[in-house]
Amino acid sequence: MDNGDWGHRMTTPVTLNVGGHLYTTSLSTLQRYPDSMLGAMFRGDFPTARDSQGNYFIDRDGTLFRYILNFLRTSELTLPVDFTETDLLRKEADFYQIEPLIQCLNDPKPLYPPDIFEQVVELSSTRKLSKYSNPVAVIITQLTITTKVHALLEGISNNFTKWNKHMMDTRDCQVSFTFGPCDYHQEVSLRVHLMDYIMKQGFTIRNTRVHHMSERANENTVEHHWTFCRPAHKVED
Repeated sequence: MDNGDWGHRMTTPVTLNVGGHLYTTSLSTLQRYPDSMLGAMFRGDFPTARDSQGNYFIDRDGTLFRYILNFLRTSELTLPVDFTETDLLRKEADFYQIEPLIQCLNDPKPLYPPDIFEQVVELSSTRKLSKYSNPVAVIITQLTITTKVHALLEGISNNFTKWNKHMMDTRDCQVSFTFGPCDYHQEVSLRVHLMDYIMKQGFTIRNTRVHHMSERANENTVEHHWTFCRPAHKVED
């Protein structure tokens, strides 16, 4: 294999199914730490399993894998300020045998100075897809925004008045806005405008993930999630 073929292979997208969550990355990212389990797995030293769609399958915690993958991409451990699953993430890091990540988890450093904290906004898109139409048709879709930043929700409420939405309180003092149901084209337009509005408020995308589910015989559900973050100064009581 010449250098051109090798370079193409290392940058070719690879899709993993980790506990039902799909992640797409490059071979070079997965092999960033050659002595890790993933490095050995994609070097051909370990047998690999595939799901029904041909994706590499790993029977581990799919939600926590996003932090594993982000560490492989950046060599930096970045967690939300209110993250409470460090012990579980440490077990995942130990399973994947990523020694630098294990060291970071055993010797955590603050992400920000003491007077700074991180505000988080979660945006999710839920689509129900017909299994029997060709091409696949979107039956119904909705968007949900969840955050503790009430000023952001107030701004969204005032700027997106033409969309049907309802608000509800969730755990940990968070509030959710749900838009819809709406059709696919409405959802795409709304999502683009919402993401633009959120980023204009100083938030940046931290990570994305996709979750596929089968609920009924005639439809599938696909969930897309985006996490936005921005630093903010603590206000003294």
